[in-house]
Amino acid sequence: MNIGWPEILVILLIILLLFGAKRLPDLARSLGKSLREFKKGKDEIEAGEDNNEQKREEDKNEQKREEDSK
Repeated sequence: MNIGWPEILVILLIILLLFGAKRLPDLARSLGKSLREFKKGKDEIEAGEDNNEQKREEDKNEQKREEDSK
């Protein structure tokens, strides 16, 4: 299902009629802030997962070294 330019224009026109021209900049600004926060949270979660993977690898390597030294 592809949405073409005519469908997007109709959707934008409906949004304009529902909210009015004065509120559209505020809505767009709020949407931008929400997307930014979402991406920031997603990046933090991904960074945490990467750190957890590194820590697990380091723990495995340390255990292996301890076993080898015995």
